[in-house]
Amino acid sequence: MIDIRLSDNLDLMAKIEDNTVDLIYCDILYGTGRKFADYQDLKPKREIIEEHYIPRIKEMYRILKDTGSVYLQMDTKISHWIRCILDDVFGYDKFRNEIIWCYRSGGKSKKVFSNKHDNIFWYSKTSQYKFNLDELYIDNKNGGSYKKVLNGVTYNYDKSLPIDWWDDLKPMLSSQHKDYKGYATQKPKTLLERIIKASSNEGDLVADFYGGSFTTAEVCKDLNRNFIGCDISQKAVNIGLERTKESNKLTLFK
Repeated sequence: MIDIRLSDNLDLMAKIEDNTVDLIYCDILYGTGRKFADYQDLKPKREIIEEHYIPRIKEMYRILKDTGSVYLQMDTKISHWIRCILDDVFGYDKFRNEIIWCYRSGGKSKKVFSNKHDNIFWYSKTSQYKFNLDELYIDNKNGGSYKKVLNGVTYNYDKSLPIDWWDDLKPMLSSQHKDYKGYATQKPKTLLERIIKASSNEGDLVADFYGGSFTTAEVCKDLNRNFIGCDISQKAVNIGLERTKESNKLTLFK
């Protein structure tokens, strides 16, 4: 089931029962203060960031299952404030990773080291979280791999364990990319595939409350996960419905 809505995310989360969602991923507002082609970003002021995110992160905690995880993606402009909020709501001991997603697209500066990464904070609700390690091994075509039979299927695995620095995925999508859907700041499917495979199973419910281009929804459909998500932009919702070939009449919650 794919459930895409035109809604404020706080309003949608209020309709979801406690302990319902298996995984939340959000490419949140980054606090740049900029007016992008498709949305107005928040101003980079602590009181504005806290006013927006504290109630929303509290709701994320409430609706997550005890085995659930939340991944919030941002850059360094507000990551320090978001980390403090997550520590307060989820608990410092529920912090699992700060993942660094590297890319080379976009402009470059001659005055400072160019910013070419996003921060993704992963927190779990309890210590009983899902982490599907077998989904994360990378096939090593240059040797040094080993084979494992899982459910009758033979897999070739790299001996190295997955790390929190991701420079092996597709970069930020430009407007010329064949997969670009016409929405600013669209993220590649490979990024969402890694997160969704790592922290959910087939049939689980995944949520994205900052839908944007709704890459999360499309990947959930590809990977046989249920999805609920929203955006306040009709354009974003239309893109999500088109990418998943779904009607907004399909709903998981009233």
